Amino acid sequence: MITALYLAHLNPVTNAHVEIINELKNNADIVKIMPVVFKSGEKEINSRSFPFSFEIRKKMITSIFGDSVLVTDDYSFFAPFKKYMPPLLSLKSWELRKQILKGVYGDFFSYTGDKAEGYMLKIYRLKPKVGQRRILSAAAVKESLYNSALGRESNWKQDVPESVARIIEENWEIIKQFSGSEDKTTRVFGMKFPKDGWS
Repeated sequence: MITALYLAHLNPVTNAHVEIINELKNNADIVKIMPVVFKSGEKEINSRSFPFSFEIRKKMITSIFGDSVLVTDDYSFFAPFKKYMPPLLSLKSWELRKQILKGVYGDFFSYTGDKAEGYMLKIYRLKPKVGQRRILSAAAVKESLYNSALGRESNWKQDVPESVARIIEENWEIIKQFSGSEDKTTRVFGMKFPKDGWS
């Protein structure tokens, strides 16, 4: 029994993510997808960089794959986020590894399209397979969504599956809310965290 671990933002789910998940399904018996979640207590922290909640992203994934994949919130960071730093030396970062492997039995591997992230996953003994980075990025799709909300020309619908486009439209108020706001995130060791909840 081989499990593929896919840790990603998936904010929103794009055609590139669908390609990756289909590849993982061909190479593993179970695909465990973990959209990253930032929490302060029980409350999820969302921002311009992370607009859609875990539940909305889970709905996006299951609208395409149904129950053929496992979607969990095991890739969750709990405020204050600085306690996960520095990587490797922080006990919290090793607790996160344990969380990621919850319910995983037998052989496994993790997937990333980023070489630097692959190096980190290797240090944490998460057996990474580094795939080819896709041209289409969720960050670019997000900017297209914000442009559309601000009345600018945008063709975001061609970059996401139809079912995801419908879910985004159902939650368009979220896009409108963040379209004019500043990006309240901080980048530490190559990873983005919300400023709210950092310390």
